[in-house]
Amino acid sequence: MKIINDPIYGFISIPNSLIFDIIEHPYFQRLRRVTQMGLSNLVYPGANHTRFHHAIGCMHLMQKAVRVLRMKNVAISEEEANALYIAILLHDIGHGAYSHALEHSIVNEITHEEISLKFMKALNDEFDGKLDLAIQVFEGNYHKKFLYQLISSQLDIDRLDYLKRDSFFTGVAEGNISSDRLIAMMNVVDNELVIEEKGIYSVEKFIIARRLMYWQVYLHKTGLVAENLLVSVLKRAKELATKGVELPSSTALRYFLYNRITKENFSDKTLQVFSTLDDYDVLAAVKEWKTHDDFILATLATKIIDRNLLKVEVQEKPFTEDYIEKRRTKLRKLMNLSEQELNYFVFSNKIEHQAYNTKKPIKIYTKKGELKDIAKASDQLNLKALTKPVVKYYLCYPKKIK
Repeated sequence: MKIINDPIYGFISIPNSLIFDIIEHPYFQRLRRVTQMGLSNLVYPGANHTRFHHAIGCMHLMQKAVRVLRMKNVAISEEEANALYIAILLHDIGHGAYSHALEHSIVNEITHEEISLKFMKALNDEFDGKLDLAIQVFEGNYHKKFLYQLISSQLDIDRLDYLKRDSFFTGVAEGNISSDRLIAMMNVVDNELVIEEKGIYSVEKFIIARRLMYWQVYLHKTGLVAENLLVSVLKRAKELATKGVELPSSTALRYFLYNRITKENFSDKTLQVFSTLDDYDVLAAVKEWKTHDDFILATLATKIIDRNLLKVEVQEKPFTEDYIEKRRTKLRKLMNLSEQELNYFVFSNKIEHQAYNTKKPIKIYTKKGELKDIAKASDQLNLKALTKPVVKYYLCYPKKIK
């Protein structure tokens, strides 16, 4: 039996040789070189953990969930349990370098979930169809709905791990949920995943912890600027590559810079190249681009590497056109840039987060045998407020032009 020592859960056992072989595969090993939280380490220096950590942690929690549900006489066969372990292990395998930055810049119109599925199908071919059921569960096509809910819902294994893990590595204590308690309270009623009534306060804490982690960590204004800068650097590089400008980069990154990649032409060859692209390729390229002849690329790359980020203002109402134009005019006087080029340095957008979505409710199973939405079952008035999406607007511009 193989075990992995995890900083959150201690020893994690790998259930069988098939899963061990999947973990050993180069596709999965790539996740060691993809950070879980992108450039959040520019805000929280400890946030250097990887997608590999997260995937292994999810597999561990899924094993616990299967044990708990079986103890409560929920029928889960060995084959179904194995499918769950594989599906949760591979749920993030399609994430590109620096997670979401690639999706918004050089890989167009295809999501990381779709790429994850492509990886799973490629692995299924290699492992002689042994991932068939895992793919069925992952796509939500299996008749036992609760298996899919364990992988993707408002209280799934993915969220239980990343909140606890990200809280640990950032040092933000507000996200430290009790995943053990939440899993212990899980049950299945009418083919749906539910939480027993005595777990209601743990669910409340989970929803509030998620809200706090989003606004304090995932949507932290400095992290937001850093990610936007990285997207801008890659977009500018792609723009220059399209014009035939020579850019120093690794073979894998070069492929995505000099070819337009969409859902339609994402071939087996593209998947193979994608499987060799990770944070190291991007970071090494950005370091090289600091000295590139293109002023915009060099300036943006320098800002990321030296952590000399743009200034950011955040407010609850959209910024007026006049206010944005004032920033643009000041920058126009300082630098000889076209209107399009100005967009790399002065830009506004919005961020939105809904802590709890009543359309996909977390159901509480009461002692009377009733099923209630947590928002109605809870006596916590704050929970109703958390069902409303919160929208904030931000504006970024160079510090010198304030």
